[in-house]
Amino acid sequence: MSVEDKLPRPAAGVGGPAPDGKGPTPYELRSEVERARAELGATIDALTTRLSPAYQAQQLGDAARTAAQDAGTFLTGNGLPRDGDRARNAKVLLGAVVTCVAVVTLAVVRWARR
Repeated sequence: MSVEDKLPRPAAGVGGPAPDGKGPTPYELRSEVERARAELGATIDALTTRLSPAYQAQQLGDAARTAAQDAGTFLTGNGLPRDGDRARNAKVLLGAVVTCVAVVTLAVVRWARR
């Protein structure tokens, strides 16, 4: 696969040969370049947003909050969500809480025996 195969294709009627057999007009070329620049700018903006630490922290906070709500729903008897990722996150959170409670209980018991 060549590099040219990986490049985006121009929109229909833009950038290809004109119906009369001549190449694209300067106006068509200019509009294609402007469109490509706009798409590239939008892609860079989206990547910058997704890779920013603030965005990542927000996503992590949202996932933790949702897992806590789902775990609470499970503990009240309403079951786990049907969504596999949300159910897994709730199970992981419940497992972490049970592990923490067990470690704290073990530490308190050992401390009380001294």
